[in-house]
This record gives sequence, structure tokens and C-alpha cells, in this order.
Amino acid sequence: MFEGFTRHRIATDGAEIHTLVGGEGPPLLLLHGFPQCHALWNRVAPRLAERFTVVLTDLRGYGQSSKPPGDSAHETYCKRANARDQVAVMAALGFDRFRLAGHDRGARVAHRLVLDHPDRVERVAFLDVVPTLEVFARIDQRMATAYYHWFFLIQPNNLAERLIGSDPDFYLGQVLGSIGSSADIFEPEAMEAYRAAFRDPATVHAMCEDYRAAASIDLEHDREDRAAGRKVEGPALFLWGRNSAVGRLYDDPLGIWRGYAPAIGGHVMPAGHFIPEEAPEETARALLDFFSG
Repeated sequence: MFEGFTRHRIATDGAEIHTLVGGEGPPLLLLHGFPQCHALWNRVAPRLAERFTVVLTDLRGYGQSSKPPGDSAHETYCKRANARDQVAVMAALGFDRFRLAGHDRGARVAHRLVLDHPDRVERVAFLDVVPTLEVFARIDQRMATAYYHWFFLIQPNNLAERLIGSDPDFYLGQVLGSIGSSADIFEPEAMEAYRAAFRDPATVHAMCEDYRAAASIDLEHDREDRAAGRKVEGPALFLWGRNSAVGRLYDDPLGIWRGYAPAIGGHVMPAGHFIPEEAPEETARALLDFFSG
């Protein structure tokens, strides 16, 4: 995968970020989500690299990036720390301003990055999430069932780490095949990358800390922004899967996003949650159209 891309390991404040760079043109940073790594973009990045300098990273704790231990306040894995990582990576590559797209947890990092560093981002795309505040505010039985892992992974005392660690391949397969997409859609090489990372207990711990941060310190930061009236002011795009939890559980997910990003547009995609791997042509086309604007 990613033929012609160069690999880098870039030190940030508290982490080392595994990074791939390919293509030519304006810089475009792509962020993955749980329980994956940069390989999520294997079918989309080559298309985007025809027009952009594409930067792919593994979020701290994921993939081949370093995995610092968590802390009691979950600051190490909060979206603010993750956003600082990505700004540092782009600066190290010589890019002060860039385009940005994130899927799943990567979309939450992208949301925080735009709020904390609005001067860095020209355009931003969010794939198959609604803002974290809205997820917790709108919980009902259907939502809790579909998003059960949000509440499983945040449990204290390494509960999730120990249970997942007993059979990481099984749990990974359950997650990848249970959010509106079939587990058969993934490239074998990508699946091997996901399995290799997931078999590392430090990765599982980092992923749990990511979710623990979302249920604590990330909410504090989000509430502060809402109270101050901070929103995503620039051009934004939202893509969501017809068969994903977002597509099935929210009547108007784009309307929800408009409360956080007034200039946002978007549309539903013919996929479940893992849009870039299930609908790569449609994803590449939508991102090329948006980021070329």
C-alpha cells in the first residue's frame, strides 16, 4: 500500500508520530479513527495524491506511533494533545496551513484542531461522526446499544484492556464488522496492519484512554467552546454512511453539525461506518471536489 509515499517519524510534545507523505500540490492531512491506523486511507490517498501533497499519520497511541502511558486526568490522550501533535507534524514538514480530513476519532481530533488552531486549517472534512457533546447529550437505548464500546472502553482499572487482551483479534473483528460495514471490505494488508497494532497491549490501553478522554476532559474543552461561542468558521464538509450508526440513529446529522460549523455542507454516502474503505471512489470524489474549491 501507499507506493511512492515516504515514511517519517516526527517527534512532538509527548509523542512520536508515524507519518507518510506522498503526492504533489497543496498539503492535505488525513486522520484515521478507532480501531485503525493510516491504512484506513489505502484506497483513497493515492487518488488524492494526484492533486495534493497527502500527509497520513497514526494518531498517538495508534498504529506505529508511540504509545505514552495514560494519566489519571486523561490529558495525554485528549483531543487537544492529539491536535497539537498534528500541527507539529505539519510544521515539521514545512506546512503552516493545510487542508484537513478526519474519520471517526480522527474527525474528533480534526474538530478540536480547527477550534484550537483556526489559522492553520483552510478547509476541513468530518467523516461519520457528530460532535462528542451531541453523542452524550442524545443517548438513548438504541444509541447505547450501537455505541456500547463508548461505555465499555472508558471503564476504570484496566477492565477493557484485560478483556480485549484475552483475544484481541476477535474483538477487532467484532468492531470492524459491527458498525454498518461488512468485515469483508478491508484490504488484507490493511487488516494485517490493524491486527498487528491491536495485538500490542499498549495500543489497546491508548485506545481506551482516547475514549476515557472523550468522556471527561474532552467534554470540558467542548463545553468551554460552546459557552464562549467558538465554532468552525471556515468551509467544512460532512460525509456520513447511510448504514452507519450516524445514518441510522440521527434524523438530521448535517443539521446537528450546522450548530457547530455554520458553513458546513455534505451528504450521505453509500456505505456503513468505514466510508473510505467501503466507498473509496465516492469518498475520493467528494474530497477532491471539496478540497479543490
